[in-house]
Amino acid sequence: MKYVVVIGDGMADYPLEELNGKTPLQTAHIPNMDSIAANGVNGLLKTIPDGMEPGSDVANLSIMGYNPRKYYTGRGPLEAASIGAELEDDDIAFRCNFIFKDKGLLADFNADHISTVEASELIEALNQAFYKYGKFYLGTSYRNLFVCKNKEMASLESTPPHDVVGEPIKNHLIKPEEDTKSLLINRIMDESQDILKDHPINLKRVQEGKKPANMIWLWGQGPKPNMKPFKSEYGIKGATITGVDLIKGLGVYLGLTNIHVPGATGYYDTDYCGKAKYALKSLEDNDLVFIHVEAPDEAAHAGDLDEKIKAIERIDKRILEKLLDNLPNYDDYSISILPDHPTPITIKTHALDPVPYAMCSTKGSGDDVNLYDEESAKSGSQGLLDGHKFIKNLLDYSG
Repeated sequence: MKYVVVIGDGMADYPLEELNGKTPLQTAHIPNMDSIAANGVNGLLKTIPDGMEPGSDVANLSIMGYNPRKYYTGRGPLEAASIGAELEDDDIAFRCNFIFKDKGLLADFNADHISTVEASELIEALNQAFYKYGKFYLGTSYRNLFVCKNKEMASLESTPPHDVVGEPIKNHLIKPEEDTKSLLINRIMDESQDILKDHPINLKRVQEGKKPANMIWLWGQGPKPNMKPFKSEYGIKGATITGVDLIKGLGVYLGLTNIHVPGATGYYDTDYCGKAKYALKSLEDNDLVFIHVEAPDEAAHAGDLDEKIKAIERIDKRILEKLLDNLPNYDDYSISILPDHPTPITIKTHALDPVPYAMCSTKGSGDDVNLYDEESAKSGSQGLLDGHKFIKNLLDYSG
């Protein structure tokens, strides 16, 4: 039996007036998602446990079969694993965004999607300035890392920058603000402006009409987690395909094989067809592959409804159609489609609502649902399931 799990990051949404009360999933042309729903079973997945923040880290950890309440330590350490930053027991890893600050506001959480080449020079400048406090690591584009030695920083309160776009930076600094550890991290963020504002990279970006990366934002901190390997937990060998360091980091800690796909990015321009091609190839050596696509989430954060619908349709046409055409080459297979969390256009950030999932299998029966969307899934035979039980449910359904 072969298993494929396709995760459309942030695909789920709320009914929108401009779509006549429909969601992007209900509006998009998605015959392959609908086919999976019509030929399989459907339900809702609670990927974010009560009391936890609706981050992609928590949500994807759930989908991969691990209870975030037990295993989650922060986003930073997951991305550290992806980029090869080995954490020691007393290390704390922060996610480090390059942002654009304008008139005291967090104007852009990704600095106009600064390129990785540009970011590398800015990271070098930060390391020269702040080497006494820790080390900055280059990731991808605006997504980078800062590691320092103080495990007590895990208890600090930090804010994802994409949650506070357009708001005053002073209102969302690391807390408690009077704590000496908070004071240090907030000072590093504040002083980063002096390092970055006149850097040649940013001067050139301004000349080109782009937003400069004129400040860093540190958040999502945590120590190294300790997780049981996926194969030991579920008895099958797995792989991941993604353009996002966070998902790759989860793969590292879970002992999954991270499949490199040339052209796979965490943005609209990702190579959808390449992800499908490499996923099918990976099944020659693996039992299960997670295919993660960030594009719908990026579009929703930007409030770009048209781009979100396009991303959903590209997942359907360029990934799912290719998978459904070729998976029959294996005697038995199971395929599932789901988001990790909703990212509603109206709020431009993640939401806590359960997400719709559909899965069909050569060995599983179907239910009465014929369409894949948030509303249809409520009538599915699977009901509401805790996120970390998804993998066991998939294996049981396909068994």
